[in-house]
Amino acid sequence: MSQGPAENGLRWIADAYDVSFTFTLSEGLSPEELLRVVGAEERHVVPLTRRAAYELLVRDEDGHLSDLDFLDWEDEAEVARLTSAGFLPAPPETIVRAGSVAGWAYALEEFGCHTGTYIAALSERGRAFVVHRNAKGFSRVDYGLRGKAVTSFEPGLPDLMDGVPAEAALGFVHDGAGAGDVAFLRFLEDELGIYLPYEETQAELSAAAITDPARG
Repeated sequence: MSQGPAENGLRWIADAYDVSFTFTLSEGLSPEELLRVVGAEERHVVPLTRRAAYELLVRDEDGHLSDLDFLDWEDEAEVARLTSAGFLPAPPETIVRAGSVAGWAYALEEFGCHTGTYIAALSERGRAFVVHRNAKGFSRVDYGLRGKAVTSFEPGLPDLMDGVPAEAALGFVHDGAGAGDVAFLRFLEDELGIYLPYEETQAELSAAAITDPARG
C-alpha cells in the first residue's frame, strides 16, 4: 500500500482501520511528549508494531503467552517489561502508538479514543486534531488551539456540535459526499500538506498501554 502525498496523504487511515480508529495530530510535540500529555509514564513506553498492539488488545487474558505471535514468551525480560508497562497480563483498554511527521506528533488507536479527552493539552504549542470513528460508523472531530478546546463536531451533522462551528473555526464544510471522517482527513491533507506513510505506521512506534482511560 503506497500512495503519493497528493493522492492519499492521510485518508488511507479510514480504510486501513476499517472497524474503528482514532487519529491524533499535535503541533510542536514529540511522540514522547504526546504520550506524556495523555497520561503515559516514560518508563512504561515501549516500541510496538501495529500487529503487536492488536494482538495485545484482543488476546484472551486466560490464554497462554505463546498465543502472541510477536512475542518470544520465554524471553523473561521482555515479558516482565510488557507486564510492568501494563500490556500484560490483562489486555489494556486501549493502546496509543505515537510517531512524528513534518513538525507534528501523531498517534493512532485501534479501537479507543483516549486522546480526545486531552485536546486542550495536546494543543498547548499550536493546533491539535483528533479524528475518531467508532465501531458503529459514527465519526467525531475535536480541535484545539493554543491550550483551549475550540470545537467538537460530527462531520456533516451541524446539530451534533459543541463549541465553535467547524466552518468558522477551520473553514471545513462536509458536502455530504462520502464518510465524514474521510472528508476531514482529506481536508487535513490539503490544509497541512501532511503525508503519513502507511508502512511507517505498521512498524514499531512508541506505545503506551491505557488501562483506565478517561471517558469523554
